[in-house]
Amino acid sequence: MPMINVEDQVRVHVQDLGSGPAVVFISGFGLDHELWDRQVRVLTEAGYRTVCITQRGHSHSDHPLHGYDIDRLSTDVLSVLATLRVGSAVIVGHSFGGQVAFHTAALAPHIVSRLVLVSSNAVRASRSADFPFGAPPDDVVAQMVKAEETDRVAARYQLIQTNFAAEPDPRVVDWLMSTWLRMPTWSAIACYNTLLRTDLLDEIPDVEQPVLQINGTADRVRSTKSAHWLKSQLSDSTMVELDCGHFPMLEAPEAFDKVLSGFLKA
Repeated sequence: MPMINVEDQVRVHVQDLGSGPAVVFISGFGLDHELWDRQVRVLTEAGYRTVCITQRGHSHSDHPLHGYDIDRLSTDVLSVLATLRVGSAVIVGHSFGGQVAFHTAALAPHIVSRLVLVSSNAVRASRSADFPFGAPPDDVVAQMVKAEETDRVAARYQLIQTNFAAEPDPRVVDWLMSTWLRMPTWSAIACYNTLLRTDLLDEIPDVEQPVLQINGTADRVRSTKSAHWLKSQLSDSTMVELDCGHFPMLEAPEAFDKVLSGFLKA
């Protein structure tokens, strides 16, 4: 069942493999199920069911003009799980996918048993009076939208390169770019706005499930300070810092798998 209807005339791509306890993966901005290739292999061999959801506007999912607010994106996730009859799952969200995963956990604690935030502070990606991390959203959104509209290939290439702690393998950059460029400009601009303007601070008390935060010490996109702040606000959170940038599943795969597997077994 590669495509699942989440709304009238909107389908999202889903990879559903293995059997056992369900682990749901939501990729970050512009990416899809291929980001989790190694983790799917490791976890299915260990007796887990892995469900990778490609968000609307991304890769092989449909690219509607509207529907990119955080409520709609989380509703998409819950629609997929209902269709697949997943009654309980651990949700793993990377970067922008971490925001969606966090909101989903707050909305449906009866379904989301545990939460894993990868390179994501989840509640905000920009500065506010109550969240003193990052830059104010207006200027950042304006810069990213201008870059996207002027030369989206160059803009996205630059973003990918700066996400790594060290100079990445050009073949990895080419692979990620091939996925990113399946995301049209209108979806990217809408997701930039959702990413940088969403505020989930009020939902922190609603997330009482065990939370694992995996962050890179050299992540230039999400500060570890904001991740430590979030840990201090959550009722049950464990934070692990790996020697990498924004893509721990690619830059430190063995360490990442060990941490994730340990959390799933706990």
